Formats: sequence, C-alpha cells, structure tokens
Amino acid sequence: MALPFVARIADNLSDLRWRIASAAARSGRTAEGVKLVAATKYVGVSLIRELIAAGCQDLGESRPQELWTKSAELADPSINWHLIGHLQRNKIDRTLPLVSLIHSADSLRLIRSIDQAAAVLDIVVPVLIEVNISGDREKHGFTPEEMESRLVDINMFDRVQVRGLMAMAGREGDFDSTRRDFASLRELRDQLRRDLPDGMSLDELSMGMSGDFETAIEEGATIVRIGSALFEMVGE
Repeated sequence: MALPFVARIADNLSDLRWRIASAAARSGRTAEGVKLVAATKYVGVSLIRELIAAGCQDLGESRPQELWTKSAELADPSINWHLIGHLQRNKIDRTLPLVSLIHSADSLRLIRSIDQAAAVLDIVVPVLIEVNISGDREKHGFTPEEMESRLVDINMFDRVQVRGLMAMAGREGDFDSTRRDFASLRELRDQLRRDLPDGMSLDELSMGMSGDFETAIEEGATIVRIGSALFEMVGE
C-alpha cells in the first residue's frame, strides 16, 4: 500500500536532514550551520502544504511568476520564500515584498534596480551575489576576477544587504570538477573577506542541489537548494 504524500515527504525530508548533518560533520560543522531550501519549481501547492507540515518552511522558486502565484495561494506567514532563479528587472517590484532572500543578484544593473525599488517600498533586501564560478557561458553571474571591485560598487546601494555568494557547479562537470567549483567559491569568499567593505557580510554560501549538495556542504555551503531528492516518488 502506498504511503500518503505527507508520510513520503516527511521520510524524504528526514533522510535529507540526516545526509546534511553527516556532510556537515565531515566538514567539522553541525547541521544547524546548513539551511535546506526546498526547490518547488515543479511542485504543486498541495505537496508544498505537506512539506510545510513536515517541518520545512524555507521554499525556493526559480521563476518569479510561480513565486507570486504560490505565495498567494498558500498565504502562510511561516514560509520564508527564496528566489533562486534569474530575476528580470520588470518583475522586481512585485517580487521584493514576498522574499526573505534573493540568491541570484547576478549583475550590477539588476542590483541597482533592486535598490531603487526597495527605496520606494521602504525596505532593505537581503541578497546573495551570484558568481559564475565554472565559467559556463550559459550561466548568469559575475566573474570571480571582477568580484572585488564589484563589491565596492554594490556597497554604495543602501537598500541592498549582501549576505554572501551563490553559485552552481559546471553543467557538464564530473565529480572532481564539481568539488573544485564549490571549493573555488569558498576560497573566493575567504579572499574577499580580507578586504570587505564596511557593513557587508559574506557569511552565506548558497551552493549545491539534489545531485551534489553533500559535496557542496563538505566544501563550505551554508545553504543548499534541493528539489528532486526531496520530492522523489511523490506525486500529486
């Protein structure tokens, strides 16, 4: 007999938390130092409700329109919404009031627009700076080489609060190159911290998804974005 959705999701969540804790221990940290953000891109509202009931309140959407729709349908103040995909400038105004963290601040032009919209809304917006650590042409983000100067530029925006960095491993990479990408982001963060603009923090490293989150945690991830491993064998 098939398990109810809630039981399957709870079991998957429990298994993932155990794997997160184990990977954190291997890097000399505790599970409390790693946040699980459930990537809900292909998941309906009914399953998201079951996930929340199972104890996961951090939800990540790749598409702003989906975030708008799901946040309205759920209308749950316990949810912390994360935008983990590309944000177009014409979707900023409607997105900012809904999110607790934007993972994909990937250009100075976008960050300037976020700052301007946040000033109108009278809010401060926490963001992660997206770095194209693998050099893939298809990926968004700043190059590692320009990050030091860009952080100085970004620090001029009063309504944007930088919390850390985000990156994805190379699309065609093998296990070793994936680990190198994650290690490179951590090393870049450590390098940037030596001369960080006043008032800026790089405490967070958002890296790692369903297929590589344990490696990401071993290399220093503080946030992992997991979708398919959380919802596998669960259907509407």
